[in-house]
Amino acid sequence: MKCPYCGYLKDKVIDSRERDDGLLIRRRRACLKCRKRFTTYEEIDLKPLVVVKKDGRREKFNRDKIRIGIQKACEKRPISIDKIDKIVEEVEKDIRQRYEDEVTSKEIGQLVIKKLKKLDKVAYIRFASVYQEFDNINQFLKEIEKIGGKNV
Repeated sequence: MKCPYCGYLKDKVIDSRERDDGLLIRRRRACLKCRKRFTTYEEIDLKPLVVVKKDGRREKFNRDKIRIGIQKACEKRPISIDKIDKIVEEVEKDIRQRYEDEVTSKEIGQLVIKKLKKLDKVAYIRFASVYQEFDNINQFLKEIEKIGGKNV
């Protein structure tokens, strides 16, 4: 593995951990030249999954897009990166179990919303406001009332 800092080709694996039920291995490495540490991931090359967007466009499934959306919703909330990664893993696992070739962005959004609703109500409202395209305050208030915020 090439060091991302100095380009040296030899390193030492410090720690390895399985994730995603053994479908992914996270490795902490240390460069033998500059001694800086970095993380690599090894994963099984699964059958490509296509996401069908609202406008009908199709694009390759990208779990990083889910992670970015969840991270934005969880910004400045007491939610660890590990919890966010766990949601991403669970969503991808659900998608791959339910869909063989294609999944709609709507289905992905619904899975994420269910997970965030259980985890953190503020993150849920943030994600829902973007995913469901809220365009006025009444939509926010209705959603807050649905989750138990009657005293708004």
